[in-house]
Amino acid sequence: MQRNPVYGIPANLLGTQTIDFYPREDEEGEIPKKVRSYAGYADVDGPAPGAKSHLFYWFFESQTCDPNLDATAQQALIDRTPLLIWLNGGPGASSLLGLFIENGPLRIGDDAAGSVSVSADTWNQEAHVVYWDQPVGTGYSYSDTAGGYVQDEDTLALMFWEGLQQFFATYPEYRNCPLYVCGESYAGKYVPAIARKIDEQNGRNAGTHLELKGIAVGNGWIKPELSVKVMIDYAYASGFLGLGQKGILDDAYGTFKEVLEEGEKNHDIEKLKQATDLGNGVVDAVLAYGGEFDVYDVRRWDDLSMGALRAYLSTPAVRQALNTDRKWECADNSGPVATALKADNMADASPWYAELIGRGYRVLLYTGDFDSACGYRSTEEILDGIVTPQEEWRKAERRIWKQAQGNPKGFVRSLRNVTQVALPDSGHEVPAYQPEICREMLYNWLFDRPFTGQDPEAVARNILEKARKDAANESG
Repeated sequence: MQRNPVYGIPANLLGTQTIDFYPREDEEGEIPKKVRSYAGYADVDGPAPGAKSHLFYWFFESQTCDPNLDATAQQALIDRTPLLIWLNGGPGASSLLGLFIENGPLRIGDDAAGSVSVSADTWNQEAHVVYWDQPVGTGYSYSDTAGGYVQDEDTLALMFWEGLQQFFATYPEYRNCPLYVCGESYAGKYVPAIARKIDEQNGRNAGTHLELKGIAVGNGWIKPELSVKVMIDYAYASGFLGLGQKGILDDAYGTFKEVLEEGEKNHDIEKLKQATDLGNGVVDAVLAYGGEFDVYDVRRWDDLSMGALRAYLSTPAVRQALNTDRKWECADNSGPVATALKADNMADASPWYAELIGRGYRVLLYTGDFDSACGYRSTEEILDGIVTPQEEWRKAERRIWKQAQGNPKGFVRSLRNVTQVALPDSGHEVPAYQPEICREMLYNWLFDRPFTGQDPEAVARNILEKARKDAANESG
């Protein structure tokens, strides 16, 4: 693995303009650098024995660092700056979706030209961020072996750990940064699996010690058995289902749950695959009854647009700038990447979060409230089951996060190393729906900044007490 700078990228499909990051070393003149960025591949073993795969990454240094200074001249600043790993889900969704549509320094428009602009809401304002396409077959990542796709989270996590080892060996100036693994949706499985593998390998003194501090997951697909049930209830409460239709779906859910529990109890791969078919069937039937509402935002009929991203990332000029010659692949729970992970899809990952919490790692789970697939309620009930003592978690202050004026930004609850944030007026991809608020949330969590606002507990209890007294007076 070698250092591969990204000097700039085309600003549209035709490449008639360029967004420069910093000039090439052989260019003359003093041109101020804008950001240090690198992109390329980590070459790793697997997934099959003897096979080789290649995981694509794109790194952006924090804007708090000066790209015109050598790293050695600002090593203390680099070291104390968090390094965030960002992973999209799917399975099969490229993390460049996150970069260009959600939280990266670049945005692509919906126009025919595929115009790319610099984002003011990027997460790399105060943190280093690296976007990884994984598992193999996702985005620009690929395997040398035909049909070489990952089938389980442990293999995925080991391959990713090996990729991180290569990354930090190639870019040692970032080796001591506080490391956070972040992602959304199906990355609700990837993130804890990778964090557990890092913790395990650190404990074995394998490779370079990685400074893992915590994880952050938005709208995570964590406990599918719960999420599928919640989706039925959400669709019914939102008016997309009639009571009779809900009954049909509840029956189908019962069959799905029975098969899933048998598969998990006996570690039966075929049963787990059957459970995925049945669970996906319930989800598709909910959407059919509901007129095909957007599963990721019940206020919409279509998911967020990728714009011209697929066409843009397929252009030779963009691929050359990113040091790749591969075709860009992207899918959401379909295609060969999802098929290979079929037995994993409906399995419960919530115990991994409990394990990481118990190990003392910081955990942030946040949700956009209009997501019917893996939104607030499933996250709330997962945390209720894994944070201990349960009664202490339930009694923890649930703060209304807001300024003195204006509507609430969110609802925040924290207990020791666990933080939960519910964000109103947002669908599944929270950084896309609420970019400023989401970045503020992340930085508040990362840097222990306050979530200013109020605890409504006393006000609510006073209202209830007054109502009780008024009712008593009516009968007196």
